Amino acid sequence: MPDDEPPLAALTAALEIAGVSHRYGKRLALDDVSLSVRPASFCVLLGLNGAGKSTLFSLITRLYAAQSGKIKIFGWDVSRDSGEALRRLGVVFQARTLDLDLSIAQNFAYHAALHGVGAREGRARAEALLAQIGMADRAGDKVRSLSGGQMRRVEIARALLHRPSMLLLDEPTVGLDVKARADILHHVRGLVAQEGVGVLWATHLIDEVAGSDDVVVLHLGRLLDKGNVGEVVARAGADDIAAAFAKLTEAGAPGEAGR
Repeated sequence: MPDDEPPLAALTAALEIAGVSHRYGKRLALDDVSLSVRPASFCVLLGLNGAGKSTLFSLITRLYAAQSGKIKIFGWDVSRDSGEALRRLGVVFQARTLDLDLSIAQNFAYHAALHGVGAREGRARAEALLAQIGMADRAGDKVRSLSGGQMRRVEIARALLHRPSMLLLDEPTVGLDVKARADILHHVRGLVAQEGVGVLWATHLIDEVAGSDDVVVLHLGRLLDKGNVGEVVARAGADDIAAAFAKLTEAGAPGEAGR
């Protein structure tokens, strides 16, 4: 984590979202959404397709400017202090963002340059990260030669190259087989436990939620519940998170769908 952090009082959340709403013209995609992710925790943003998960990620990463509300990363306001906020953030988008015609090493070098990491330091970090995911011998391979699961592991490793303290992953296991999904989940949960990274993991897949996770249920642009899994299940009067999610989304939320 960078040394020049804001006062300790501001560090109660790795990510803090307060009263965020967003429209695409007349269509309301997010309606007064508030949530927080604790440092060194795994938080699942759970919602069906169209819930507003990708819109929320676009606001956090400044692809879109927030129309209302505040977003802070370790106390840094994404709108006012975007440089300080975003350098503490690593992102894996749903769509693949690796350049297929470059090697893994070249993709890492480009990312390092974007984040102001020197060439020598970037190479050292890339080698260490690739070793962690068991791909140290593949650095010179073109990305298009990798499997879907390998590409995801490389994208996560690349997102960690500039040593962020908060990691966003938007539907990172879509299109992967069962084993690849399990491997990616295990790897990211290990980052939380071993590296102290805060994670916001967006998914529509109930089986990716573990009993120890924090969970935020988003539906049609509205936040329906949040807390640890046990709390959400208890408040819904359900037996497990799958039943709780079904109950919550069945009740639904008025208004138009998110994205």
